[in-house]
Amino acid sequence: MNNKSILALSIMGALLASNVSAASKVADARGNAMGNTGVASADYLTAPFYNPALTASYKDEDDFGIFLALEVAANDQDDAISVIDDLQDNIDDSNQSAIDQNLNELDGAEPVRVNAGIGLAIALPTEFVASNLFVHSYAEIVATTDITNNNYQTSTVDLVAFGYIELGLALAKQFQISGERFSFGITPKYQQMTTYAQVATVEDFDVDDYDESETTKSAFNVDLGAVWYKHDFRVALAVKDLIAQEIDVSNNQGNRDGINGTYNLDTQVTVGVAYDTDYFVAAIDADLTKQTRFENIDTNDDTQFIRFGIEGNAWGWAQLRAGYEIDLEETLDNSITAGIGISPFDLVSLDIAGSYAGENQVGISTNLAFTF
Repeated sequence: MNNKSILALSIMGALLASNVSAASKVADARGNAMGNTGVASADYLTAPFYNPALTASYKDEDDFGIFLALEVAANDQDDAISVIDDLQDNIDDSNQSAIDQNLNELDGAEPVRVNAGIGLAIALPTEFVASNLFVHSYAEIVATTDITNNNYQTSTVDLVAFGYIELGLALAKQFQISGERFSFGITPKYQQMTTYAQVATVEDFDVDDYDESETTKSAFNVDLGAVWYKHDFRVALAVKDLIAQEIDVSNNQGNRDGINGTYNLDTQVTVGVAYDTDYFVAAIDADLTKQTRFENIDTNDDTQFIRFGIEGNAWGWAQLRAGYEIDLEETLDNSITAGIGISPFDLVSLDIAGSYAGENQVGISTNLAFTF
């Protein structure tokens, strides 16, 4: 699936939910339900999305697995998308009092954020080297209103978007070191990144025009991970995107009404602790690095998370999950997460998750996995 398809999925999420939480770039309903944890608690199928070292964390009966996932989330704290729709209708009707009211509502409104992700993984756990071939697509859109002099003809919506596709192979192996059990993992991967930018008056704004200006860049990158297993506890460290990347974001206008900045795909370091048994899992993840995405663009999108999650497992057939996520940068409201899983005979599993931080910051994800 290409970047434009993922951006289109993000746009669909914006229109359906009217609201993204850049909280997570991972499409994994189990982890999403558990507060977006996974650095120490993911399984061997979802390991590449969190921590490559967990690719070697499999059970004796695990032989081969396939994983498919979809996630859409949105954050429109001031309901700006709906107000813009109303404004455009009122402009068509020449309803000046309603136009003035809509412009007042949009003046100072928080940016609208939408993101979506798709994941595919094929895992082959072996004692020599465990491997997981995966594809991960992700996109996010940020739209900001700029209201000038209460005039709809000069007021604008500035939209920037980022999408990437990465193809990688996670490799991991367990070791005994001084009587302690560890696993270490590495993921070499190829990334294709694309940015989009648009400036339009509030009258002419159409989210479907996001791809009028785009920039594309390809790169090689690496993820690293380590896990220490102590009885039922795990302590883990994950380093994602070891080689920091940046890509231009510009609508090529080159004037005060233009967008000229960069999108940063910075190195992200996260630690995790998990208590993992057959019937109960508890996990905590903490970002050690702050993420700044769009730079020199007024999107206010810095994030740094602490995440908590729990899972109850009914004899391998059904799972209940819940979690809580805190953004230390306060860009996103703290969110509650929850979800369920169904996994009959340990052959097929279906997971569904949702997140909620008020009616204008919501998310949903689902995944399907087959294990043989």
